[in-house]
Amino acid sequence: MVKNSLVVVIDNNAKVQLRKAYEFIKEDSPQNAEKVKQKIYHSIKALLKNPLRHPPDKYRSNNDGSYRAYELYKYRISYHISAQEIRVIRIGHTKMNPTLY
Repeated sequence: MVKNSLVVVIDNNAKVQLRKAYEFIKEDSPQNAEKVKQKIYHSIKALLKNPLRHPPDKYRSNNDGSYRAYELYKYRISYHISAQEIRVIRIGHTKMNPTLY
């Protein structure tokens, strides 16, 4: 059996964005903040099983299909797939104005 050689990497920028989201939610509910954080991490780890399960990122200009995105708990997670890794590049609230990149 061939073992999956992909790894998941979360960019520092995405880590900061998730930390800010956690702190914002924590102001009202520490339990929900932890729940959202854990679910997002779990969903990112699940990308290893099927990195193509989410649609191409519609906010990525000149996207060849390797940039993908999905939403979870009103947070949009954007990631890039290469031969060696799945790199999470953004984690932002869906109410924020999306920018092309």
